[in-house]
Amino acid sequence: MPLHMIKLCVGVDSVEDLEAHVRTRLSAGPGAEQTHVTRVMPKRADEMVGAGSLFWVIKGQVQVRQPILRFDAIRTEDGIERCRIVLKPDFIRTWPLPKRPFQGWRYLTAEDAPADLGDAADLAELPSALRRELAELGLL
Repeated sequence: MPLHMIKLCVGVDSVEDLEAHVRTRLSAGPGAEQTHVTRVMPKRADEMVGAGSLFWVIKGQVQVRQPILRFDAIRTEDGIERCRIVLKPDFIRTWPLPKRPFQGWRYLTAEDAPADLGDAADLAELPSALRRELAELGLL
């Protein structure tokens, strides 16, 4: 079973907002990749590359995941070593799962990861804010 990561998506109000942000970054030109920089390189990175995903917590709920392509060790302008997570720009909606705030990222096992909406295509078409509200009311 693959190992995943979970991270808060700060400054984003919805999955659609995240998608628009990524589209803007990818329009920078050929060779542009979707990346996210974090402080620490995961010790279990090999278990996630090609099989795992980064699950995004948006407004207190896990709502979407993106497949992890690779991890790059980088040095930022301030001279500090960091980890660049390169993600496939595919947004796979998940069943909403409440998640309390936390710092950094955490490992997420396949057993604990929310399922993809998959066959529930009619739910996937709903705006993420409405899905989130329905989940908070216990209707999903």
